[in-house]
Amino acid sequence: MRIIALGVCELIFATKLGMLKLACKIFICADVLFANLKNSYIYGIIVVMEKEKKRRFKKRYIAYGLLFSYIIMCQACMTMRTSSKATKVYFEKEKTVYIDKTADFGDYKIHYIATGNAENPTLFFIHGSPGSWDAYKTYLSDTLLLKKYRMIAIDRPGFGYSNFGDAQDLGTQSSRIYSFIKTIDNHKPIVLIGHSLGGPVVVKLATENPDKYKHIFILAGAVDPKAETPESWRPILMTIPFRYLIPGALRPSNDELWWLKSDLIAMQPNLKKITSDVTIIHGTKDPLVPYSNVFFMQKEFVNAKSIQVIAIENANHFIPWEHFDEIRDALLDIKLE
Repeated sequence: MRIIALGVCELIFATKLGMLKLACKIFICADVLFANLKNSYIYGIIVVMEKEKKRRFKKRYIAYGLLFSYIIMCQACMTMRTSSKATKVYFEKEKTVYIDKTADFGDYKIHYIATGNAENPTLFFIHGSPGSWDAYKTYLSDTLLLKKYRMIAIDRPGFGYSNFGDAQDLGTQSSRIYSFIKTIDNHKPIVLIGHSLGGPVVVKLATENPDKYKHIFILAGAVDPKAETPESWRPILMTIPFRYLIPGALRPSNDELWWLKSDLIAMQPNLKKITSDVTIIHGTKDPLVPYSNVFFMQKEFVNAKSIQVIAIENANHFIPWEHFDEIRDALLDIKLE
């Protein structure tokens, strides 16, 4: 009996031991399975994070690429100048003989287009901001004007092909343009025509060499310093890197528009030096250069030989193109004796 009892105990023990081993195997398997599941979960998270990282990197790469492309594009677009080829096409179409040249003064250049008889009195056109000589191409090819005048239109310093991008204040512009005028002087009357910011340039020229010019035309010209309200954000765009985010000709335009008010303040005491005939043409609804500039000039040009005001009712700032006939007729009416 004792032997049987021992046998039964051993059998029970063996059975429990087997179950224990089985339980251990099951636990180990479960632990391994859990570990695998845990590792799989972590791996999944890592995969998602890597994908998100790559996605963000791709977006950043695209953003940098677009910014770089925009900066490159800014250097080439909106130059607002006409190539020699396009110039040739235009004047051949208009059947107008022209000269396309650049005067080199060493540290600066003045590019210009000339039409008409070189022995005739000169209409000298100065564009606004931004712009180039081609703002006046319709005038340069007009058959009526060609019968009476030699016509010259320049790229102002900093624009077109006159040291593009290198903006200058009114004093420097006037000095450089006057140096050029002396090289093309045929000793016949010279009439200055300036639109918008070209207006104060014309006025500056007339204050510094009043006996040189027979007549000055100011088309929607910004001459009154009190009428100028320069935007506070302009100097920010003059700094690096923001400067290179401005397209083409808008960069030098931004510079000179910021300087304009102080330039006009400095010029105001010399307005009394103007002794030529003056014609002021201005739109009454000009949203960019207030019509009040007309009253300011009438008040300040105390020694002008004569002052004629042509107010174009309800006209905006772009009168050289939208009111060509009125301006052309006024130029034809100039008495040159």
